[in-house]
Amino acid sequence: MLLKGQPVADKIKADIIHAVEEYKKAGETPKIAILRVGAREDDIAYEERVLKNCRTVGIETEVVALDLNIDMESFIKELNRLNQDVNTHGILIFRPLPAHLDTEEISRAISPQKDIDCMSPVNIEKVFTGDSDGIAPCTPEAVIEILKFYDFDLQGKNVTVVNRSMVLGKPLAMLFLAENATVTICHSKTRALNEVTRRADIVVTGVGRGKYFGPDYFSKDSIVIDVGINFAGGKLCGDVDFDKVSGQVSAISPVPGGVGTVTSMILLSHVIKAMKLQKK
Repeated sequence: MLLKGQPVADKIKADIIHAVEEYKKAGETPKIAILRVGAREDDIAYEERVLKNCRTVGIETEVVALDLNIDMESFIKELNRLNQDVNTHGILIFRPLPAHLDTEEISRAISPQKDIDCMSPVNIEKVFTGDSDGIAPCTPEAVIEILKFYDFDLQGKNVTVVNRSMVLGKPLAMLFLAENATVTICHSKTRALNEVTRRADIVVTGVGRGKYFGPDYFSKDSIVIDVGINFAGGKLCGDVDFDKVSGQVSAISPVPGGVGTVTSMILLSHVIKAMKLQKK
């Protein structure tokens, strides 16, 4: 089975559009503020994608473009303005920030209820304590949404996540635990990695090595979610050697066209969740 991301993203998109319409009927319009420092080429490209996606679902946007050399005090002042603006419901800070800005201080300063990209330690803590009011990182949530969309029962499943970062592996493990799965986290020092992954019902890869995982890492019953984004031979590919593995496993997500497609819609869905949190 091919676990395409587009049908999942389309469902989330439809839910967002419905929610936006309901808010507009009540006289409110969901709004995201993008906080960008400088004009890095990849930031501009990402910004354009976010703005385009927002337009398709009816979410308003504000781009706050700050000078590359902005000082910490001025940055925090601008962030606080957005924190206090009742008409701004979600804040997206483009990272990495310039080295002279204190990312940790900024992560503590952003309003947790407007933090749609899970930058705040308050949201991270809520993910780890199982508090549903927390806003989870987008990519881990996208993994769960894909599996649920394709009707995989996660309860009791043995899951192996090959990544231990705070961006993917650790929060994803917490989300799987919340679904009553049994989770193993692997990393670069894991011994006999292929034996560990072969025993799992579900394998999530996120090592950043193009086509690293071949057929010997999986069984015929494996459900494989590839979160890797790499380039090999000038083409985008995942961590899994898709051509060699796809016919040997039960289900697999492609790259491109898998998790990344869903992640962009998860980000926008967080604006709707943020609005609900702000009304509590």
